Amino acid sequence: MDWRDEGLVIGVKRHGESAVILELMTRAHGRHAGMVRGGAGRALRSVLQPGNSVEVAWRARLEQHLGAFAVEPLRSRAARLIDRAFALHGVGHLCALLRLLPERDPHGELFDMAEVIADRLDSLDLAPALMARFELAMLAALGFGLDLERCALTGETADLAYVSPKTGRAVARAAGAPWRDRLLPFPDFLRQPAPAGAEAGELAAAFRLTGHFLQRDVFGPRGLAAPQARGLYVAAVAASDASLKARGPTRPQDREPSGSLEALTPARTPRGAHDG
Repeated sequence: MDWRDEGLVIGVKRHGESAVILELMTRAHGRHAGMVRGGAGRALRSVLQPGNSVEVAWRARLEQHLGAFAVEPLRSRAARLIDRAFALHGVGHLCALLRLLPERDPHGELFDMAEVIADRLDSLDLAPALMARFELAMLAALGFGLDLERCALTGETADLAYVSPKTGRAVARAAGAPWRDRLLPFPDFLRQPAPAGAEAGELAAAFRLTGHFLQRDVFGPRGLAAPQARGLYVAAVAASDASLKARGPTRPQDREPSGSLEALTPARTPRGAHDG
């Protein structure tokens, strides 16, 4: 059995004296692990860093075996992220999210989204907003997508301002006003096509929204606490945003890099078991 694919490095574990077990999110083969002989050596150590992209050839005697990767570097990102706390924690959070997916289950759209985010993790203007969108996409991929297209009470599609913490369905501003203290805010940037940025308050509301459903539907049922990487990322984003505003105008390296952001507008998948 053998194949070739592109992958995003999401984890590396030492295996013996010189080999490593490499965990990737691949475009066509999902989250996939394999052994890399010599992966702990100097030649490959900098390549096999979380957040880098590689091209791999996987080979095994049987499909269910761990198998071995032959690795070639594609895009190295780790070096430029190392001096920014929010970017480093962003790598950890992105990798932790991808590890929630079943092994060897292809998710081409999530792979494309993760690559776009990885390219922009050092951009405070967009990376946090894109990460919040990615958390929504992860919920959908895991079977817990929110129904954010129309109001659960009136059916209208305009001025959606809240989300029910019980059903995961959107609620219009006027219809939800009597219960607004019990509802989760639905930030405006999440209703806009990418690449819409967000203010600090909107980001806090977005991560509160996604965090509620991740904890209730994903982490809780698995007996897991929310990954430390998520809390560190949200805190680092807030701290970096405050520091950047105190310094003044946006620096060139904080602006949006070139490239397509179409992958960051995922299809909305209504909830199943929790609709109501």
